[in-house]
Amino acid sequence: MPPAPRSSRRSTIDIWPGFVDALAQLLMVIIFILLVFTAGQFYLGVALSGRDQALQKLQQQVDQLADLLALERRTSEELRSGNLTLASQLKSALAERDQSKADLEAKSAALAQQQESSAALNDRSKQLEARAESAEQALSAEKDISRQARARVDELSAQIATLREQLSRIAAALEVSEAKVKEQQGQIVELGKRLNLALVNKVEELARYRSEFFGRLREILGDRQDIRIVGDRFVFQSEVLFAPGSADLGDDAKKQLAPVIGALKEIAAKIPPDINWILRVDGHTDRRPINSSQFPSNWELSTARAISVVRYAIEEGVPAPRLAAAGFADKQPLDTHTTEEAYRRNRRIELKLTER
Repeated sequence: MPPAPRSSRRSTIDIWPGFVDALAQLLMVIIFILLVFTAGQFYLGVALSGRDQALQKLQQQVDQLADLLALERRTSEELRSGNLTLASQLKSALAERDQSKADLEAKSAALAQQQESSAALNDRSKQLEARAESAEQALSAEKDISRQARARVDELSAQIATLREQLSRIAAALEVSEAKVKEQQGQIVELGKRLNLALVNKVEELARYRSEFFGRLREILGDRQDIRIVGDRFVFQSEVLFAPGSADLGDDAKKQLAPVIGALKEIAAKIPPDINWILRVDGHTDRRPINSSQFPSNWELSTARAISVVRYAIEEGVPAPRLAAAGFADKQPLDTHTTEEAYRRNRRIELKLTER
């Protein structure tokens, strides 16, 4: 049999079926890869959606925890710190989630550009799966933190209950203390009344001795015009005791003072020791100023004269703690006129038996 022509042999060799099979297999591989990518993206979306819901629940729990912490601000400083830490971790998780989404979008874009490389797609899928596992681990850690926070809230609630019980006990103790204070205040008022009564009695007793003292002086001095008793004071005119511009007591002045000092010592021996009395010696000048090397002003002169009388009384045996000297210069006049008679009246030494 003769061989077939060359053109007939070429027509019997058909490469299209093989090429179609190869294209079909390649298309099936691409479709499989796309299905794997779609399934991975679906499961990743489900995981991310579940994580968003968990994060929303966690955010609600954080808000509730913040409300509890605001109510017990003074006693839950540690919880506030934990809340801040939790918020920081939540922000980190949200940032990580956003970063994961950004990475996923970038990787999806890169995957769209690299669809022809199946090896690169598998590597990307593994990376996404690792990221998802990391996100799940972070979510689990956040759930653990939330459980710890709830446990801390329960602990603080128990502490608050204990504090309230303690406050109730303190309030009861305060009520008892207030009752005692009221009772003590009543006792203090009663003691004050008794003290005032005792003081009045002492004042009346001192007034009796003062009357006796001045009565004794009236008997001793008689009706002298330059030495007189005015109210509760015994008044010497300065001319009786001192020379003009001087604060020295002469012998004649001491003779004038001797009866007064004697009467004071006689009465002082009768006054009970629990009556705290003093004899105050007041020095007064007239309004005409003095300016000398010894007495720069009327203050120094009036004070020096009062001190001279006090020193003489101490020399005569009057206890120093029972004496006081005061200088009034010309600031307490008996007569405000500018006559010589007014000046003479204002120049004086006053003795006053009074309380300390």
